[in-house]
Amino acid sequence: MSLSKLLSRQNDILVMPGVYDALTAKIAEQVGFEAIFQTGYGTSASLLALPDFGFLSITETVENARRITRAVDIPLIVDVDTGYGNPLTVSKLVNDLQRIGASGIFLEDQVWPKRCGHMMGKEVIDSQEYIQKLRSAIDAKKQNSDFIIVARTDAMAPLGIEEAIKRGKLYREIGADVVFVEAPRSLEDMKKIADQIDGPLVANMIEEGMTPNLTSAELLELGYKIALFPLSGLYSSAFAIFETFKTLKETGTTKTLKDKMMKFKEFNKLVSLDKYMTMENKYV
Repeated sequence: MSLSKLLSRQNDILVMPGVYDALTAKIAEQVGFEAIFQTGYGTSASLLALPDFGFLSITETVENARRITRAVDIPLIVDVDTGYGNPLTVSKLVNDLQRIGASGIFLEDQVWPKRCGHMMGKEVIDSQEYIQKLRSAIDAKKQNSDFIIVARTDAMAPLGIEEAIKRGKLYREIGADVVFVEAPRSLEDMKKIADQIDGPLVANMIEEGMTPNLTSAELLELGYKIALFPLSGLYSSAFAIFETFKTLKETGTTKTLKDKMMKFKEFNKLVSLDKYMTMENKYV
């Protein structure tokens, strides 16, 4: 089902896990998620082992999206940070992502180099400067209703909630399909955002982040349309790998961790080994 159809369902919220490579995307699809989000934080961490601090390039983001869309058949929204330049760069980026089969973008109004939305020290560009990028993205989707533009504002931390809501309303009026006010600090702020912005909204659930961590049902009740869990997979996999490698270093074996690992046959099934062995035999 297309992303636009998923978002059009009444009295429903779209829960989207963050993925950072083809394998995590494949896992998300196999456990039953209907759409996924390519996290910039996770992409920077997995590709570069660097924080979400403006290190990613447009090429790295697009190539990661290309690998993910080849691996799965569910819609992918891509975190494109600030668009990596001016409105012309944003236009090219949206066209490139459409060609490889992505279903949407998150475009934010931070100053470049940006930083994770839950870090301190954020700055935002003038709203009129952002609007030119947003209009470029909307024009580049060429009336493709299945490609979703999520306008994200990080104005809340540096400029306050009123400015963040003002920008959210403005970005929606310009033509954003979905609005994302990043990092509200309280339930009251989340309610205020949902009450005042007329349109589909994103809630960003980061474990131990600035925003209260709510369930998808609670977010739906507040009036949000997308419940984003961008870093759950990244943090879980990093924890598991760290513990496994630490045990191996300290004990010289991983036997004690066997029950916490996916089995050889299970992993082969995950990556469709039988399918390719059948193909191989066909051409012998």
